[in-house]
Amino acid sequence: MNIGTGKCYLAWATDEKTREKGSSGGFVSAALAAALDKGVVERVLVLKKHDVFKGIPTVTSDPKEVLDCAGALHMTAINLAKYVDSDVRIALPAKPCDARGVIERAKRNQVNLDNVYMIGLNCAGTMHPVKARKMVKEVYNLDPNAVLSEEISKGKLILKTSEGEKSIKIDELERQGYGRRDACKYCDINVPKMTDLACGNWGVPRGRKATFVEVLTEKGREIFKNAVDAGYVECEPASDKSIEIREKIDQAMKKLAHEWHEKLFEPINKLSDSERLEYYINAFAGCTGCGACKKVCPVCPCGDDAKCTMTEFQSEVHRIRMFNMIRLLHLMDSCIGCGRCEDVCPAGIPLTMIHMRFTERVQKKLDYVPGIDMKKPPFFETELKEVQK
Repeated sequence: MNIGTGKCYLAWATDEKTREKGSSGGFVSAALAAALDKGVVERVLVLKKHDVFKGIPTVTSDPKEVLDCAGALHMTAINLAKYVDSDVRIALPAKPCDARGVIERAKRNQVNLDNVYMIGLNCAGTMHPVKARKMVKEVYNLDPNAVLSEEISKGKLILKTSEGEKSIKIDELERQGYGRRDACKYCDINVPKMTDLACGNWGVPRGRKATFVEVLTEKGREIFKNAVDAGYVECEPASDKSIEIREKIDQAMKKLAHEWHEKLFEPINKLSDSERLEYYINAFAGCTGCGACKKVCPVCPCGDDAKCTMTEFQSEVHRIRMFNMIRLLHLMDSCIGCGRCEDVCPAGIPLTMIHMRFTERVQKKLDYVPGIDMKKPPFFETELKEVQK
């Protein structure tokens, strides 16, 4: 079959074990393994599954290791952007926030995009592993250590154990205070159009074990065609109905994200200016200055010696640490809202929400959305002009 850029397909792994183990027919794992096997790339970055709550970022040159990593990991929250070493040709499965992080790092000369192949994954959100373990125990009435695998299908989180399956609607989980992380609830970028291939189960006919794949770039076409030619993957053109269904689901998820945004941000938005300032002061009061938020931020390329850390003094008397003030300014035009800062904050500060309150207004005013393309941030470079006296 002639694989074309801009075309959509249903695809699946030819190997039965990979097809059953992998999410949505195992296409992504099979395509990555084929790329390694045939030399399209030299390395693949994957999440090596420790259990359903923990994935370890792993760079490998072994196609078998890639196939062993097949399967969904919605109950872990990791952004892969900082693990991309583009000194060699490397491929990775990328959620929208992973891909946006990679692109922003490329703008800051941390990544050579020419060497990076991104197989994008549709994403409606991930869950914090600690909270997810509690959810499994209290809502599913299962031993978290007994869960062998999980997947999201038709709006339900399905958990599989040796004794069978149990599924609950994600809406119900979130009604009980579980489910997706807050940053994911109000994120409206679900289909990774900034990657080379956009993959997921939206649009796949009921009962089919397959992946809906949109070919977005020439690199994506190369990865896909190689997998087919190498015998790792089979495919067929996606029907007009499948394409329409995928689009409807995406629009429905965008609508839900906007509803969550209004719900989660309303308590801050309705405050007066003085009340909102007090909210920020109280929220940041618990900051221990550990720097974990900076460490995991996929956009921040700074090392240990950075403006935010160099202004920290033991004698600091500001009501909000200069570290936090500088990070707010630093990320205003580049924060992608991935939520990693909030995930790792030991003080439980709602960092992502606070950053996004500043970020969204600045990005809207500047007509700039980070991580979508290689367009540079408006204040990325200072241009000096000679002034005529």
